[in-house]
Amino acid sequence: MGSCISTSSRSTCSSKSNGDMVSPSCLEIGCCGQKRTRRTFSDHVISLHHLPSLPSRIFSNGKSRGSCIFTQQGRKGINQDAMIVWEDFMSEDTIFCGVFDGHGPHGHLVARKVRDALPIKLISSLHSNESKRNGSGKTCFKGNVKPDSGESEKDCSAEDKLNSTWREAFMKAYKAMDKELRSHPNLDCFCSGSTAVTIVKQGSNLFMGYIGDSRAIMGSKDSNDSMVAIQLTVDLKPDLPREAERIKKCRGRVFALQDEPEVPRVWLPFDDAPGLAMARAFGDFCLKEYGVISIPEFSHRQLTDRDQFIVLASDGVGIFNHISLSLFVRSNFTLRF
Repeated sequence: MGSCISTSSRSTCSSKSNGDMVSPSCLEIGCCGQKRTRRTFSDHVISLHHLPSLPSRIFSNGKSRGSCIFTQQGRKGINQDAMIVWEDFMSEDTIFCGVFDGHGPHGHLVARKVRDALPIKLISSLHSNESKRNGSGKTCFKGNVKPDSGESEKDCSAEDKLNSTWREAFMKAYKAMDKELRSHPNLDCFCSGSTAVTIVKQGSNLFMGYIGDSRAIMGSKDSNDSMVAIQLTVDLKPDLPREAERIKKCRGRVFALQDEPEVPRVWLPFDDAPGLAMARAFGDFCLKEYGVISIPEFSHRQLTDRDQFIVLASDGVGIFNHISLSLFVRSNFTLRF
């Protein structure tokens, strides 16, 4: 599945369709913002009840002033991918983007639920954090200040504050999302789930949270002005040392089947099921007691003029060489920042 956020004069994406999404997907984001009409947090709170009608939010094949989304049906049956681009997210210089790859019998429903609810939970977490800070009189979250630096918490840098604020918001939002899925009365997530790769671009800051094996790749120019591909995420597979250690400590098992030795999977301690091919996911509650978690990896990156675009992709697109994918995006989109 795929989507793009960048101003483009040419695009291979079709205009927005009224139908459902059809898999692999990818999302490209231009790394420089434009001034837009200012929207406040309260504006978004009021409009959250009318998500489908928000003009700055797209979630099916199509494009906007600064983005393009595309997904195509794969060979495995129903398309279980979902995606979203939300421009003017909380403010005019902020964009939220996400790609969600469902799996299991109800994976397509899980992915769509996460697509719709996770951005709202992120806004709620940020607003809650801000309210607590203002109410308590604190002006700073705990930052990465060295203990021997002599600086107190109130003296931490603006960058540390920003990074800590967004980290906490991502952690809370992902936790709340998984909690909602567990208690959902009409959505069976016991053996179904979804990956998530989500980013927020705020000015020149890029914040990212992700679980599972969907990827974020950035196209950037090197010192020779040549396009290079930079992978911003790590596929959270069960055979990664720290992931495997956690799973085994929780009595889960990690091994690959003989007919697909390149695909490590997570199994119950007492049964060769379900065979989940990732170590972190929303849903999949049959494995949550055995080491599979929904805690996201978080990162913060300062964008530069050399950074041209970002592609978010499910594993259906991720099989392509990163450089080839970046060159494809570059050759099919005329970007103006």
